[in-house]
Amino acid sequence: MGAAALFGASIPLTKQLLPSVTPVLMAGLLYFSSGLGLACYRLVRRDAAKAETRLIRGDLPWLTAAVLFGGVIGPLLLTVGLSRTPAASASLLLNLEGVFTVLLAWFVFKENFDRRIACGMLLITSGALALSWLGEPELGVPWGALAIMGACLAWAADNNLTREVSAADPVQIAMLKGLCAGAVNMGLALAQGVPLPSIRSLAAVAAIGILGFGVSLVLFVLALRHLGTARTGAYFSLAPFLGAAVSIVFFETRLTVGFLLAALLMAAGVWLHLTERHEHAHVHESVEHQHLHVHDEHHQHEHGSNDTPGQAHSHPHRHAPLTHSHQHYPDLHHRHKHSE
Repeated sequence: MGAAALFGASIPLTKQLLPSVTPVLMAGLLYFSSGLGLACYRLVRRDAAKAETRLIRGDLPWLTAAVLFGGVIGPLLLTVGLSRTPAASASLLLNLEGVFTVLLAWFVFKENFDRRIACGMLLITSGALALSWLGEPELGVPWGALAIMGACLAWAADNNLTREVSAADPVQIAMLKGLCAGAVNMGLALAQGVPLPSIRSLAAVAAIGILGFGVSLVLFVLALRHLGTARTGAYFSLAPFLGAAVSIVFFETRLTVGFLLAALLMAAGVWLHLTERHEHAHVHESVEHQHLHVHDEHHQHEHGSNDTPGQAHSHPHRHAPLTHSHQHYPDLHHRHKHSE
């Protein structure tokens, strides 16, 4: 929800700057500034970076695919779609990202869900639709609507692919995604002859990019690690509502019936998720991997002379087979199959 709050707040702030920065260049600057900001953070906080697990060669295919879908294909399709689709219809269609994220997690990546989680996601999605509804949607040229739907599907694929590398340093993941995607989008904008904005606008965009895209993505990856993709996607669907709240408070946007209805629906959906109690006897197969951890019931292993027990640390370790029962989410250690 912290990731959703930062990203949601960035939307109305970005909208204030769009008259002085074109959309394609804006996307590039937001992504690239987030990558630069996180790179600076890693240089300053080298000790914190050392505690996390670095990306390895086996992570590169997943990360490359995530950057391709989320940083290149998604923004390109969105740009095409927005140029051919009315704003009301675009707002409605963009809510499909959360839906596609959850559906891919459930039916392609086989992440567990139950009736309570499904109902919660349905309520949150209904709230997002109520928030965006501005009357009869005029879809205009069908290709524009299809392009926006394609962008949502690309970002949903990005979210699910990123989960596969969420054991690694989230700052490093967000930094690489920001730098790569930002460079591509800025290159496309500059190749079209788009002029650079003023220094003041650049500074404002950079601040929004670092917080709304950089820090937000770091929190999103951490959520993927501990909650799984579907639940993370559901909570992140709160972003439009939180963005609308910022607009109402700071930019004198009119309070609407849709906003109040969205608040009720989303609150009910989040309550269903937060009060979830998923517990059953499950088996942990023997596995060897590396990620940031502390010693708990899942991490009972010996340390070498260079390891640092007693605090959060990262090193290769092996999990022995274990069967037990406790409350859990589909995190790194609980991606097991469930009986019907």
